[in-house]
Amino acid sequence: MEAKKKILLVDDEDGIQLLYREEFEDEGFMVDSAMNGEQALEKFKADPPDLVILDINMPGMNGIEVLRQMKEMNAELPVILSSAYQEYKEDFGTWASEEYIVKSANMDELKAAVHKYLD
Repeated sequence: MEAKKKILLVDDEDGIQLLYREEFEDEGFMVDSAMNGEQALEKFKADPPDLVILDINMPGMNGIEVLRQMKEMNAELPVILSSAYQEYKEDFGTWASEEYIVKSANMDELKAAVHKYLD
């Protein structure tokens, strides 16, 4: 049996954490989560994931800074930025991510992106 692919979910909202965890575990992925950038980088170094879903607007270190640091450690790692705000899409710092998805109750776009990089 193939080992489960691991997603690191970085978001400071409990509701998003719960929703994404349930959805992706139902699809057969292992989900680890972090509530902020510092915690995400610790987990990233300790047990590297196969993919990261990363919020931008978080207290402390924002997602664009986390993305930069993760890509410096592993340029091949797929990172999907997931933000409630469309305007960050124009930020040069977001271009290092594989995808930029605006948060929505409809998870089809996010799921499709995850499967694109992990299947």
